[in-house]
Amino acid sequence: MLLMWIFIALPLLGALIAWVIPDNHMRPLVLPVFAVPHLAMTFMMVANTPPASANGWIFLDPLGKLVLISVSILFTICAVYSVGYLRYRRERSNRILCMALLVCLSAMTLETVCQNLGLLWVALETTTVAMAPLVYFNRNARSIEATWKYLLICSVGIAIALFGLFFLAYSTIVAKQDVTLLLSSLIEDAPRLHAGWRHTAFIFLLVGFGSKMGLAPLHTWKPDAYGEAPGLVGALLAGGLVNCAFLALLRVYQIAAASTEAASFQGALLVMGLISMAFAAVFMARQSDLKRMLAYSSVEHVGILAVALGLGKGALFGAMLHMINNGLTKGVLFLSSGNIHRAYNSKSTEFVRGALKRTPWSGALFLAAFLAITGSPPFGPFISEFTIVSSAFRQGNAWTGVLFLLFLAIIFIGMASTVLPVVTGTVPADGETTDYRDIPSTVLPLLVLMGIILMLGVWIPLPLNTLLHDAANLLGANR
Repeated sequence: MLLMWIFIALPLLGALIAWVIPDNHMRPLVLPVFAVPHLAMTFMMVANTPPASANGWIFLDPLGKLVLISVSILFTICAVYSVGYLRYRRERSNRILCMALLVCLSAMTLETVCQNLGLLWVALETTTVAMAPLVYFNRNARSIEATWKYLLICSVGIAIALFGLFFLAYSTIVAKQDVTLLLSSLIEDAPRLHAGWRHTAFIFLLVGFGSKMGLAPLHTWKPDAYGEAPGLVGALLAGGLVNCAFLALLRVYQIAAASTEAASFQGALLVMGLISMAFAAVFMARQSDLKRMLAYSSVEHVGILAVALGLGKGALFGAMLHMINNGLTKGVLFLSSGNIHRAYNSKSTEFVRGALKRTPWSGALFLAAFLAITGSPPFGPFISEFTIVSSAFRQGNAWTGVLFLLFLAIIFIGMASTVLPVVTGTVPADGETTDYRDIPSTVLPLLVLMGIILMLGVWIPLPLNTLLHDAANLLGANR
């Protein structure tokens, strides 16, 4: 257990070092210096999982392993990228940015190993607080508005989730079971919990954690927060924070699946997932802000994850795979759009045209990531989305499959109408000129990430495939 606590505390040590370093130029180096050992320890923990703590509160199960792997890989890529990116942001101090990023990594790590829902809630709330100053990094009127909206909606959502935990604990009291928020005990006692309080708890937890994920209509913080945060922060919001919120929802799903309310909980997830995809299809059309477009893409993909959970059975494997694919692909999209933003000093499609000529590498990566996130072969998201939609048809849920494909088609057309002119158009002659150009430190990390996404579309390594099946079976795929 000592090694596990060192693993969780390592990013906090980096945060402390980042806070005391006075040099704005040297401070970003702290991020990769601590991210790389964290990634190495992640693979070590996944390969040789430490035993559970004496009270059972801390244990890294297959669901936690998948989220931990995706978060650690994405954070390491972002950490390496940040060294080159922050060279172009010398007008602002990066002390709080570097410190908050590492605090957030520690909190996300803690959440992946939590088997107590109360401690999991604390870790998730810590990520909310740690991300707030990152959204405000640009320090203008729009960023402070986005920060307050992010804090308000996510804090209300996480507070609703806290009430859900209270109701869940109270259902154990009414049912005269051991009062606990330990996941294994709740799963074992789920059929015997008081039906009324248990049902109320599930509603509050779905709404609370759904707000944190950004499921429609609880998504309203996303367009502003993603739109105003730096690309580096947007990548971690869309690829890291979303996966952590999804893990919290998966814990609730485990309890619901063991109770008598599995069907109703899955039905609610299915409806919310399809609504999220419909919202994204409507609002992504003719979107003039690149980052807001990516925010609605995130709403779409959390909807896809919810639909997969709602379908259950074979779709659960697709959900686990899509969680990784979406998180990593969002990393490429946000980081490459950040490069394009720096080159044009704008994220409006009115001024951003011809990115393949102005920033060839970033433009090409943005285009490739667009194809990947919209489910085009041979990239990873195609495999996970195909697994989910084929499972819908195999289960006889044809209407869900048809709506799923319809929304995907509309979203592809909507995104293409924005992305293609941005990357292939003509560079505006009267556009603002900046000194940003693609450099190895802001391009190579994206190439590595894109390579992983391509690999997952043509070959899933056996250890990862086994882990995906273990995670899906933990959710009931084999029942």
